[in-house]
Amino acid sequence: MNEAGRDTANDPLWNNLSRVLFVFGLAMGGLAAYLYWGYGEQLREQTSDLDEKNRAVALENERLKEHVGYLTGRLEEEVAKVSREKEEEMARVRATHDEMLKAMQKEVEQGQVKITQLADRLSLNIVDKILFPSGEDHISEQGKEVLKRVGAVLKQARDKTIRIEGHTDNVPIAKPLKARFPSNWELSTARATNVVRFLQDEAGIDANSLEAVGLGEHHPLASNKTPAGRSQNRRIEIILFPRVRSLTKELAPPKNPEAGKTPAAKPKPASKR
Repeated sequence: MNEAGRDTANDPLWNNLSRVLFVFGLAMGGLAAYLYWGYGEQLREQTSDLDEKNRAVALENERLKEHVGYLTGRLEEEVAKVSREKEEEMARVRATHDEMLKAMQKEVEQGQVKITQLADRLSLNIVDKILFPSGEDHISEQGKEVLKRVGAVLKQARDKTIRIEGHTDNVPIAKPLKARFPSNWELSTARATNVVRFLQDEAGIDANSLEAVGLGEHHPLASNKTPAGRSQNRRIEIILFPRVRSLTKELAPPKNPEAGKTPAAKPKPASKR
């Protein structure tokens, strides 16, 4: 060994520095191990949790895709079904229109009844004078005979709501009748209600299919400035329209008890810190 080597080996300063560097190296190694087994383990746990959440999101996305596909298919089926039902419904309304026209031919020819078909709806306008005495709400004998014929046709209509509307002109209620009918609202409502009761009790129409509405003078067909116009406005209108069918339940997917559940997380490994 040369002199320089001997001097370095025997140099106390160098020896002390070597020891310091050795201890520093051990400390840094220990710190690295601590960080690896401490914070590294924590980071791995967080990464594992994130992976679990990502898998849960992926499963939910897949479920939603299946649900959208199911709804799309069901919607296409329902649209085709509704289209067929619409055509069938219009055919039934035309048949009801023709039957009603036969039953009410005399009144139609005399201008006392007007029957109108609009797509899948049927409207029957009956002037009040053939149903009620003037200013009264009870049905006359002539009115009962008319309503029996109307009811016989209406009873054959399937899956229909039958709306009975009472209408008046704008002439105020006469004083002798004010106690019973404060206004045309009450008179029109009473007349509509009595027609509903007659159709239910005498014609045997299901009460669940019937509605009664009083509209007073607020929906005129003609001007109330002339006697002829007021006569048109005093009327009972019977409207048939299809019952609304909700697609919400029909489009609902089959129940899956596992749907929407987040997969159970795997147990976390014990920390090695």
